[in-house]
Parts: sequence; C-alpha cells; structure tokens
Amino acid sequence: MLAFARDRRRFLLFGRPRRVDPETHRRRAELLLESLLTLGPTFIKLGQLLSTRPDVLPPAYIEVLSSLQDDVPPAAWPGAKAVLEEELGPLENRFEEFDTEPISGASLGQVYRARIDAETEAIRADTGRAGGHDVAVKIRRPGIEDLVRADLRVIKWSLPILLYFVDEARSFSLENLADEFSKTIREEMDYEREAEMLTEIKSNFAGDDRFRIPTVIESHSGPRVLTMEYIEGTKINDVEELERRGIDRTEIAENLERSYLQMIIEDGVFHADPHPGNLAVTDDGKIVFYDFGMSGRVDSFVQDKIVDFYIAVANQDIDGILDALVEIGTLSPDADRGVMAEVMEIAIQDARGEDIEQYRVNQIVGQIEDSIYEFPLRLPKNLALVLRVATVVEGVCVTLDEDFDFISTATGFLTEQGYREETVRQYVDETGKQLRRTGESLTRIAPKAERALDRLDRDDLYVRIGLEDKENVFDKLAKRLVYGMLLTMSLFSTGVLYALEAPRGSIVAAVVAVIVLIQLYRSFRSPKSIGAKPQFTRQNLRQRRGEE
Repeated sequence: MLAFARDRRRFLLFGRPRRVDPETHRRRAELLLESLLTLGPTFIKLGQLLSTRPDVLPPAYIEVLSSLQDDVPPAAWPGAKAVLEEELGPLENRFEEFDTEPISGASLGQVYRARIDAETEAIRADTGRAGGHDVAVKIRRPGIEDLVRADLRVIKWSLPILLYFVDEARSFSLENLADEFSKTIREEMDYEREAEMLTEIKSNFAGDDRFRIPTVIESHSGPRVLTMEYIEGTKINDVEELERRGIDRTEIAENLERSYLQMIIEDGVFHADPHPGNLAVTDDGKIVFYDFGMSGRVDSFVQDKIVDFYIAVANQDIDGILDALVEIGTLSPDADRGVMAEVMEIAIQDARGEDIEQYRVNQIVGQIEDSIYEFPLRLPKNLALVLRVATVVEGVCVTLDEDFDFISTATGFLTEQGYREETVRQYVDETGKQLRRTGESLTRIAPKAERALDRLDRDDLYVRIGLEDKENVFDKLAKRLVYGMLLTMSLFSTGVLYALEAPRGSIVAAVVAVIVLIQLYRSFRSPKSIGAKPQFTRQNLRQRRGEE
C-alpha cells in the first residue's frame, strides 16, 4: 500500500502526481503477487479479482496478477472427510467408490471423483438414468470460514488507509470492490446457493445441444458439500488437443461468446468465473461449464444498457457508446469525450481483430496525459462481475482463435434475437415524437419572437451571460493574487523588522516569504499525470507469441 501510494504522490501525503515507469510498476506488482500467495486463500481470490479491474490498478499490475491461479495445496484428506461426513453421514454408506486424491484444488474447496449407487428414485430423477453413476464431489476446506472472516476484517481495516492515498475515482472503485469481494467470497462458500444457480442456468440452456452443464445430485449435497454429475472434457485452452480431435476452435469461441451474451442479456443469471480451468470441450464439440460458485445476476436496467452499448458498438456509433457508458455509471460525465471517443475507436478496431497503428496509440496516450487528470472510468457494484466475465471470455476466445471477431458475433446474436430491430423501432417512434414536438414549437416561435423584438425596441431587453470555467481559471487567478499579496506583505514585514533591529522576527517573515514564493511558483506549473501504456489483449497475445 505504501509503495503504491509512493508511486502516485512524491511525498505520500502531498506533492504533485509522480510519473512512474512500467518497470517500477511491474516490480511492485511482483512483490504484491508474492504477498498474496503467502497470505493464503482469501487474498489469492482478492488478487484474481484485482486482475480484472483496470479501473483500480495500472496495466503492469493487471498483467502480473492475471497469472494468479486459484491453485493451492489440497487440504489433508482426514479434514475433508470430516466435513463430508458431518454433512452426509458415513462415507461408506453414501458412495460406492471414493477417490481420496482431489482432481481439483482451489482456495475455498476441493473436488474429488466418486461413484454413487443410482438405483434410488431420487438419484435416477437427478441423473436421468439408472445404475452406478460417476460424480464430482466438491467439499469446502476445513476451517475456511474462520480464516475468511479474519481476512475480511483485515481488508475492512486496511481499506480506509488505502483510500487516503488514491484519487476520488479510484476511491469509488475500491470501495465497490471491497463490498463486492466480501459478498462474492461468502456466496462462493455457500454450496446450497451454488446448486440453485447451477440448476437455474442449466434450465435456461435446456434443449441447446451446444452446451453441457452438470446435474446437481441433491440427495448427496448440503451447505458444505456439493455433488454433481461428472462430465469429462478437454480443457478449453488446450489448443493442440482440440486440434488433434478435429474440433473447430472458431466455432467453440463463437458458441462461448453467444452463451455469455444469452446469460447476461436474456437470462439475467450467469456463470461468472469462465477461466480455462472451469471450461472444457467434449469429444463431440460441446462446451462444458464447471464451478458455479462465482455467479451473478443482472437487473433489467443494466441489461437494457448493455444492449444499447452493444448495438452502438455494432453500428460504430461512438456517441452512442459513450452515452451508454455514462448512463450505466461506468464513465464520468465530466470525462473528455473527444479523447474517450478515440480510445473507443481503437478498442473497436482491436475487438474486430484489426491491426492498430502504434503512432495512434502513442498519440492518444499523450492526449490522455494532457487532458484527463481524474481517471474517467469507474465500476459500479452491479457491473463488476459482468466486467470480469467480459475480460476473461475475451482472453479465452482469443486463445482459441486470435483473429476472432467479437463485434461480428455480438452483432449476429443481437440481430437474431431481434434487439437491433427493436432499437430501430424505438428510434423511429422517438423521431416521430420529436417531429411532432418540433412542429408544436414552430407555432409558438412567431409570437415569442415578436415580444422579444418589442422589448428590444423599447430598450427593455437584458441578456444574462454565464461563464463556464472548467479549467478553474478564476480559482487559479484568485490564488495567485492572494499569494502575491502575501508575498508583498512578507517582504515588507521582513524589511521593517530588520530596520527595527528585530532579527528573529525578520527571519520568520523571510521564511514565510520563501514559502509563499514557492507556492506562487508552483501555481504556474502545469500538472503531470502518471504515465501508463494502454493494454490490448490481442496485441499482447501476438507480442508474447512473437517473443516465444
């Protein structure tokens, strides 16, 4: 925290913003990564969340923390067995077979492979078939509840200190992140909630043979144990194995993006942790979703604004994109729209897989440094998980096909679902209403114009002018006048006190004069922003492949 604050302010609590090179940021980020790994499960989860928050951390931090995997040494089997038997009863009575070596270890729980007797009516209803059935059993880590509670207290205690060192926009994002993290990690430990979310999402994809979602075995599940149908598949980022099996990677990428568009825009409930460890592909090309511990809901207002955003992107309507971002609360209304418009143009170019000219990137960085001193992007609580999904899914799709066109796929989805036609109808209706209002206004203009001309003829017309001072010119001028007056008084006092042979008083007055002079000098200097290079996922991927 101190290092990050030192990188932002020259003297921690005061001083002008400091320019820090990416190498320094990277060193800080690597130290932070080591600290998070040492601190354990809760902080590993926090690091994963931070890696998807460009509104909070500089790009170098995002790049380093994105390598943080939810992979910690598994808990000893006796402890996990105790949790399992407290929830379900004796192991031998509930499972035909149970492999005590975990197939997946995570910070909050671990997954084992087992086999159940599926002869009972309840289990046949869950799995859809009789006979023995392979299952995955997810068990919460022993004692994790107390550890998480203690860690959340540390985060809550640390937050006010960190907020003291950051600007208002990042303060907004950090407070939201802390609240969101506390809620998310508690939800992720509640396996009953996970079972509900999994079942709801599975029902939303019923009949769609492009996807496989495990069935929950309710008879073998509880608050700390979740038993699901076991589905085998190839890890979605294992490109060589997918190629060997003859699976169309571009089609997989398109289906993956469409599935998340459906979950977020149509269903309002979505799987929020789509990293490669939680996605697989079956031999017949179906996408398998695992681990619904991190999942979320989207309200109708946010859904509508996301649709507006995607349609504006599809139409390359930059003003529409910026309006949607302002309305949804992710872009400050005070942001420089000219600069942000150029940023959006480059983002659209990148999403379409087009090459971006480096001189344009450098030019925009210069404009940002010259004109934006407050970070214009922020992230409301209800959008944090949506951003995480968008970021991670983009990375997975680019891994599958580096020329994948996100905008084309999104446009196709919106067109098929009728969103674009609905938007056109709304536009036509709104245009008609606007024309009617314009006609009504025209009938009122003539009498108003006549009254204004009569007042002008009588010398009875007054014009009120309001000056807009976005650059705070008047404030700066007032400060300089005050500093000038104080400097004059201090110099005059120094001379008078020296003449009256009061050396101590004259020294004090001289010191005050020097301080005021420094402040006056600083008021004429232009502020400097923190240097940062924009990060483009597709470009970074190509650079890394080139280096390899």
